Amino acid sequence: MIKVILSTFILVFIAELGDKTQLQTMLLTAKNNSPVPVFIGASLALVCSSILGVFAGTYITKHVPPNFIQNAAGILFIIMGILILLNKI
Repeated sequence: MIKVILSTFILVFIAELGDKTQLQTMLLTAKNNSPVPVFIGASLALVCSSILGVFAGTYITKHVPPNFIQNAAGILFIIMGILILLNKI
């Protein structure tokens, strides 16, 4: 169990570094000069989105094989990357 917790923490932590959410959090802190409320709001948002992901993953894996989900996610990330490079997103 600790291995799953650590690997999830590392994956999410690395994925969130330098992304739009972190940049927006820095901007909100600078704009409002209120680091604690911004931290609480950002933390609650990440917890809520993680809860949605866990419940969706639990439900989806009961009906769809995990390898299909992994392949579909990979394809979607490639498509999003191409759209970002083309300034479509």
